[in-house]
Amino acid sequence: MITAPDAEWLATFTRQLVEDRLCSSGHCVEVIRSIYRWRGEIYDKPEARVMLHTRTSLVRQIIDRVNREHPYEVPCVIATPMTLGNPAYLQWILDETEEIENYKPAEGASE
Repeated sequence: MITAPDAEWLATFTRQLVEDRLCSSGHCVEVIRSIYRWRGEIYDKPEARVMLHTRTSLVRQIIDRVNREHPYEVPCVIATPMTLGNPAYLQWILDETEEIENYKPAEGASE
């Protein structure tokens, strides 16, 4: 899951991830209400959210890209495992993504 302040930016970003085969799809929700504390202040702002469907092995590469391209200083990226699902759908996710062997984060990126 990734959140962002702008739905169009997030949709464009998601499309690029799909084109680059880092995820099979992304389900975008254009308006969510985020209430959070940042640097001692409470915020209540609209955001967009996308749920990506991908391989566990691609999550680090997605996080690195988000950290490079996202407008937030500390973007929200959360990965949760898919433990069960329609076997045909899960196979489609694998078919539409590419396994990246021995991925190394960009220099200066966190592990």
